[in-house]
Amino acid sequence: MAFGNVIPMSQKALDYLWKKQEVTMDNISNVNTPGYKRKEIAFEDTFLSKLKAAASMNDPQKVRAAIDDSNYNIYERTDAARVDGNGVNMDVEYTELARTTLHYQYLVQSVSSDISRLRSAIKGQ
Repeated sequence: MAFGNVIPMSQKALDYLWKKQEVTMDNISNVNTPGYKRKEIAFEDTFLSKLKAAASMNDPQKVRAAIDDSNYNIYERTDAARVDGNGVNMDVEYTELARTTLHYQYLVQSVSSDISRLRSAIKGQ
C-alpha cells in the first residue's frame, strides 16, 4: 500500500471511531428509556475486505477508491436485555467506550508520528 494512502485511511478510521463513540454515548444516555434498542456501528470488516481486494491489484488509485468508498453503518439491535424492552447493558457500553477511546488515542498518536517523520524527511534531517 502506498504511503500516500496512509493519511486518508487513518482519517477514515478516525471518523469511524468518533462516530462509534457517539453511538455508544447515545446508548448510555438512553439506558433508562423503555423500549430503546441498542445501536451498533459496523465498519472494520467491510473496510478491511475492501482494502485487501484493492491492494491485491497493486494499484494505489484502487486502494484510494476503496478507502473513499468505505462507510460505516449504524443499525439497531433487536434483542432486549431487560423486561422493559431496553437493550442497553451498561457494562458492555462502558467497555466499548473505553476500548474506542484508547483506539482513537493510539491512532491519533500514530498519525502524529507519521507526520513528524514526513516533516523530518522533507527537512532532510
